[in-house]
Amino acid sequence: MADVALPAAAAPADHWAAMAARSRRRRQWTTIFLYGFLAVASLPVIVPYLWLFTLAFSARGGTDTAVLWRALLVLGPALLAFAMLGHSIDEPRRLRHALLVLLLVTVAALAVVIGPQLHLANWRFLWNPDFSDALKTGPTGVGSQFPNVWVAFGNSLALALAVTAIVVTVSTLAGYYLSRFAFPGRAGFLKSLLVLHAFPAMTLIIPIFFLMHWAGLLDSILGVVLVVCTLELPFAIFIMKGFFDAVPWDIEMSAMTDGASRRQAFLHVVLPQVKFGMLAIGIFAFLRGWEDYVFVRTLLIDKQNWVMSLYLFYVAEDVMGVDYGIVTAVGVLYVLPALVLYTFTQKYLTQMTVGGIKG
Repeated sequence: MADVALPAAAAPADHWAAMAARSRRRRQWTTIFLYGFLAVASLPVIVPYLWLFTLAFSARGGTDTAVLWRALLVLGPALLAFAMLGHSIDEPRRLRHALLVLLLVTVAALAVVIGPQLHLANWRFLWNPDFSDALKTGPTGVGSQFPNVWVAFGNSLALALAVTAIVVTVSTLAGYYLSRFAFPGRAGFLKSLLVLHAFPAMTLIIPIFFLMHWAGLLDSILGVVLVVCTLELPFAIFIMKGFFDAVPWDIEMSAMTDGASRRQAFLHVVLPQVKFGMLAIGIFAFLRGWEDYVFVRTLLIDKQNWVMSLYLFYVAEDVMGVDYGIVTAVGVLYVLPALVLYTFTQKYLTQMTVGGIKG
């Protein structure tokens, strides 16, 4: 009887194992199709940036789109394989080894496919302001009048850092006050923050220009810093208030009951709870200050006050149609700080919480 019962008992186990295997295969194929669809859908976003990077290191005067398509033939499958490895290998050590092998294979393939076309001639603007005779023959002919690119880079960095420091500091203090204190007109003030943020920047250019002129801040980095901060603060304050609302009042009261002052409770108890909110506000403020074009184009006149967005605009105006390589190289330098900032802070942004809900 025991011999007869064994196959009957084993049959359900085999059935469940087969069902589990089918479920795993179905899930794997679903993941493959999903990532394949996302890869195809993301091409309109990825291709322009890839075009920017490839031409910056390969163009020789005109536009050699053949380099772009050859690079896509290598990077497209590599990106898809990268996504697949992350979902098919669970063991961290094996995953790191597989990603390292994929990286080496991708670099080797790129070296073979587009390596002979790569060069650094388009980056000569880094050490020579008068970097191309094409600038003197462009529509504006201001080739030799370009400032050093590092002057524009330093101005952009100073503008972005100043905006970040002011927006983070003011929005944190104002958000805390709005969250913790009740005062007459508080509800109206909160509504006015959203109303102020709703105004399109283009409608404010003329009055802001006259205000900066009367205040003596026209053609100065400080004037642009104040304008950008003024436009960014309403939304930043509203966001920080939400973060402080998510911090329980009890833990702050417990700290003060144990002998901490209001300032000590704020610095050592409350602020650590909203650090991801401050980080997010700081990143967005930095990017807003770095990429601003409308107000720097309106308020900055002297070439020594140019920022990277203005520098890129004038380079494109003079060189576009003559030497795309220089334009794309300046574009790569322009987007590089934002790319580096996002690369090192994305893991913190994914941990951001608003109102107690993890983002």
